[in-house]
Amino acid sequence: MKLTNYLLTYPVWTWELSEITELYRLYRLTSLPEKPPPIDWVYYKTAVAKAGMVDEFEKKVRFSSSIRCCCCFEIQKQLEKFRTMIPFDQMTFEDLNKVFPETKLDKEKYPYWPHKPAEDL
Repeated sequence: MKLTNYLLTYPVWTWELSEITELYRLYRLTSLPEKPPPIDWVYYKTAVAKAGMVDEFEKKVRFSSSIRCCCCFEIQKQLEKFRTMIPFDQMTFEDLNKVFPETKLDKEKYPYWPHKPAEDL
């Protein structure tokens, strides 16, 4: 539902505080530019008095942005896994163990209940 349709559909006095805060959050998010403005490293190198401080910070920013890209890729893979799996209420234990192998109980190695080592409980 679009924000304007929501605003026109329901009168203001029927809104709850959570709805108002969510609308405000959406408004703030949509007002941001799609790409943040680039950092002018040359300006900061001339403006900051301590030598090497800007270079060190620039390395940290570039490193964190590369890590962020890697993390985004892993998160996308996990999201795709959740989108393609069958719903939990329709799963059998075998389906659950295929999707989440860490849930599989090792009954051969640990023949007695709870089929896990005591440290994992």
